Amino acid sequence: NLYILFPVLIKLPRSALVFSNVIFEKAKLLRSQPAQIVEPKGLLYVQQREFAVTTPKDGSVSILGSDDATTCHIVVLRHTGSGATCLTHCDGSDTEAEVSLIMSSVKSFSNTTGYGRLEVHLVGGFNDDRQLSQKLTNQLLSNFTFFFLTELNDREEKDIHFPIIYGIAVNVKTAEIFPATFPEKGPDEDLRSASVLTGATLTNIYDAKMEQLHIGPYFWRPFPHVDFWLEQDDEQILQNLSTSPLAEPPHFVSHIRSTLAFLKEHPFPSRSLFPDRKPRIYKKNEEGLWEQVCSDKI
Repeated sequence: NLYILFPVLIKLPRSALVFSNVIFEKAKLLRSQPAQIVEPKGLLYVQQREFAVTTPKDGSVSILGSDDATTCHIVVLRHTGSGATCLTHCDGSDTEAEVSLIMSSVKSFSNTTGYGRLEVHLVGGFNDDRQLSQKLTNQLLSNFTFFFLTELNDREEKDIHFPIIYGIAVNVKTAEIFPATFPEKGPDEDLRSASVLTGATLTNIYDAKMEQLHIGPYFWRPFPHVDFWLEQDDEQILQNLSTSPLAEPPHFVSHIRSTLAFLKEHPFPSRSLFPDRKPRIYKKNEEGLWEQVCSDKI
């Protein structure tokens, strides 16, 4: 199974046309499904430049998910033998290294099964004016060695292009993938967003063996001109801090403002957030929600 929903135009050999038609139909089926609201119970939400890997044996996490992808792409990589599943939110910062990292992570859970194959599901991108989606699509397809043609994740309204699907989730127990939105994107949503805005690289945030979420430690320098950006109106923030200003979800500006305010409050995270240089660690409680764990209890 392979879902590729990007605006990429690559000429296919005839031998691939039948297979590509199957992909095309499966992609249309995914596109036609309404986005499901995924509540926090059992959810591990993955932000931009993060990834998480787990297996069906996980007693804490049953759903991996991410959204707010415009020019970004969400990748789900799954091993059919072990059921090990990875979800990541890529923005093109270092695609080759990121693909290698997530493939190694999934394989590390699958070495003892002796059978099975890797399945990749790619969702995201649209016909943006700057062609950033297509560039990232080409990078991902090149590194996964797949070449297909589709523009199924693009819709047009009044000559403006938008993605159809902004977010997806995968059920690690059943392997079902579906369009999704997430009312809660924590824990530490602002902290994790701040790390991206200050240039963090792709990070594994989950220890599946311990069933623990690890956030940080992150370190950055004071964000340049943070007061200036906080004073700007919504249009200026959209035009200057988004890769696709006309296609962002409604909460984009408020999210960026919250992240900037967090950066202003914590110019030196080594002092205020991570003085001991250890990550914030969370486990699911009996209600299936993330709860921070003190380091001396680990």
